[in-house]
Parts: sequence; structure tokens; C-alpha cells
Amino acid sequence: MEPKSTAELELIKDGRIAWLIFNRPQVRNAMTWGMYDTLERHCHALSEDPEVDVVVLRGSGGEAFVAGTDIKQFTGFETAQHALDYEHRIDAVVGALESLGKPTIALLEGFCVGGGAAIAMACDFRYCTPDLRFGVPIAKTLGNCVSIANVSRLVDLVGAARAKEVLMLAKLFGADEAKQAGLVTEVVAAEEIEAEVRKVAERLGGFAPLTLRASKEEISRVLAARRPPAGSEEDLIALCYTSRDFKSAVKAFVDKTPHAWRGE
Repeated sequence: MEPKSTAELELIKDGRIAWLIFNRPQVRNAMTWGMYDTLERHCHALSEDPEVDVVVLRGSGGEAFVAGTDIKQFTGFETAQHALDYEHRIDAVVGALESLGKPTIALLEGFCVGGGAAIAMACDFRYCTPDLRFGVPIAKTLGNCVSIANVSRLVDLVGAARAKEVLMLAKLFGADEAKQAGLVTEVVAAEEIEAEVRKVAERLGGFAPLTLRASKEEISRVLAARRPPAGSEEDLIALCYTSRDFKSAVKAFVDKTPHAWRGE
């Protein structure tokens, strides 16, 4: 399923399957503020759409699912409130996807990092190609941190030890390790993955929708009960996003120049 327009995030309904396609292949589908807004809007609408049984998310171009948030959007961050507003916004969007009342499948090709990893982890199932590169390498790129809700999703999926590898060692998981860790449901050849995901979506579409909805909601409630309260990490977000390191790292990323960490 390829995009049919130039929209940065396109919704295509194909039978009873809805495809959400991130469509900025020239920057590995990096997310803009508008794309986040559109994703949240689609999640709310699709949850109530009687003509849709399953939602599939994928990136266009074959090189990436989503390579995080577009770094250029961070150049205007000046205060702790900018950072808190951003992380709260991401939590709202990813939360809308996680709570979408129908099965969701992430089709992962190539890079799935940063905000893209958060989006993928909020889906019910993840199918990937052998070239998957999954991670949150902010310890070596920007020097920021992620919300505690997204850390919780990562720990729920791969455990605390591997979560430390992702966040502290900036490790990118390959397909086989991601499968072994339980991060992805299956690894499928690139030329077969769309057909396989479509087959899984059609299978889900043939099951009892209320049972699927109830099962998903019960699992979500179990996970929610184990997560720390929202906002308990705000001091850490403020610490990282207001640092000189973060500001200089963003500038270096945009300017494509070297950067050295100073811890301040």
C-alpha cells in the first residue's frame, strides 16, 4: 500500500482495513507537529468508524517507518515549559493510538527510532523486515529524555535490562534481536511483508470485535496500573531539555557539525 497523495500522513481505507501512511520519505518520515496532530485525529475517528476493523501503520519509501520527530522543530525550544508541552503532546498522541479500540499493526521497514519507536510500541502487533533498526539513541544524538509513559512501554516490551541498552547505550536493535526480545511479532522478507500484514489484518477482521476490544482494554488496564503517574518525570525532562548540551546538540544536528557533550 503506497501513498496516493502528497499528504505527510495519509489515511487510505482498503476494504475494512485502514492504512495510515507516514509520507516524508526524503527525511525518513520524520514527524512534524502537523503529522502528530493528524495521527491523533485519525486515531479518534477510526476508533469509532464502523467500516474499519483493523488499522495498519507504515512508512513510505521502504527506508524507514518513522525516524523520530523532525529535529528542526526543536530549534525554538527555550524553556522547560516548551519541553513539558512537547512531551505531554507526544503522550496524548501515542496514548490515542494505544487506546484505539481496534487492533493496530505496525509494519516496520528499516529505521524505527525515537518518536517512531514510541508509535510502534503503542501498536498491538509489530511486523518487521530484516533490515529493522529499532531504538531511541538520544544519549548520543540530542541529549534529551523521553516521557515516563514511553519508558514504561519499552520496559513492558523488552524488560529493564534491554531498556537500559536502548536508552543508555543508544543501542539499535536489529530484526532478529527484536524478535528474540518480544519487541516484534514476526520478521518477514521485504517483498512479502505487506501481504503477510494484510493476511493478519484480515484474520483479525474475522474474529469477534467485542472480544478483541475487551481483551485489548483489559491488557491496557493491567499495564496502566503498573505505570508511574503521569508527570512524575517532569524534573528530568526539564533538566535535559533546558541544558546547554541539548541546545548545542540540536544546532549541531541541524548544521551537520561535530558536537561534544559537556554535562551542563
